[in-house]
Amino acid sequence: MHRVRARRCLTRHAFNAAAGAAALCLLAAGCTTSPTGRRQIILVSAPEMNRLGDQAFAQLRQKTPVSRNARATRFVECVARHVTAAAKAGYRWQVTLFQSPEANAFALPGGKIGVYTGLLKYARTQGELAAVIGHEVGHVVARHMDARVSAEMLTGLGLQAVDKAIGGAVTTHDQVMSALGLGAQVGVLLPYSRSQENEADIIGLDYMALAGFDPRDAVTLWRNMAKAGSEPPVFLSDHPSGASRIRDLESHMPQALDEYRRARATGRKPDCGTAPATG
Repeated sequence: MHRVRARRCLTRHAFNAAAGAAALCLLAAGCTTSPTGRRQIILVSAPEMNRLGDQAFAQLRQKTPVSRNARATRFVECVARHVTAAAKAGYRWQVTLFQSPEANAFALPGGKIGVYTGLLKYARTQGELAAVIGHEVGHVVARHMDARVSAEMLTGLGLQAVDKAIGGAVTTHDQVMSALGLGAQVGVLLPYSRSQENEADIIGLDYMALAGFDPRDAVTLWRNMAKAGSEPPVFLSDHPSGASRIRDLESHMPQALDEYRRARATGRKPDCGTAPATG
């Protein structure tokens, strides 16, 4: 009897050890480095993330009206075109201006960018909008959504379900879509971690500078947001803000200004105008 129990105990121990080893192998295989050198776990492939991003964007377009303001659309498309060209991420980027009072924006794997007309109340200049779009594109290029989906798989689905989820099981897609940051309600964007936000700030600052937009406009944008008072715009509430964020941007400003001056010297001088009133 004792020998049977001992064998069962050894068998269970061996199984747990093997499972732990398998998990470590999976995590090690998924360990990647972001553009700024930050380590993160990515367990889902880029093509799968692109597919999920396309699905999420299609749902957004079905439930959120697209702006019919041609001038505002041209302004947003112009800024996005210059920023994404500087990012050189290999996507065929598509930007849509949604008619909504929310001051918000997002970018998804697969190259889809969404801007809400309410954001143009705060991002009035081309540089201010470039700061927002650069920040959101930075999340995509740094694969922050991929990391969030991977974390969702590990904590919400369990290691045993990771492979099934990556394979596109229908039962896991709601959880994965939520991990993309869209939340249960269309248009509700969930916050990233503090380290991811800080990284997207720096990457976005570089992108806008490389595109020929003045990076100092990023600081102006966040100050505009902070003046919103007791009811801050959605974009501000979803993202860490305050003096510490501005200090982080300003600490990287000398490098960004060098990139900006080089871009201007080589002829990269965007002329997208200013944001028109959108109602």
